[in-house]
Amino acid sequence: MRVLCQLLNLYFIILFARVILSWFPMQPGTAMASIASIIYQITEPVMGPVRRIIPTVGMIDISPIVVFFGLRIIQGAIGC
Repeated sequence: MRVLCQLLNLYFIILFARVILSWFPMQPGTAMASIASIIYQITEPVMGPVRRIIPTVGMIDISPIVVFFGLRIIQGAIGC
């Protein structure tokens, strides 16, 4: 159970990094673009389905907020 809690915390941090990185333009071929690509690959399996269900509000993608709340609900349910 403790490992699962740590993995959920790590995923929360990675998801937060994705949100922050989305605010900045990335130039292809840079180290930061490579890091962003890895972060997107890790988070997209969760974000993609949520994004298809939850529409954007204006030009704001609220799917990360939904995933943040979902992670916290899961953490609370398993006692993290």
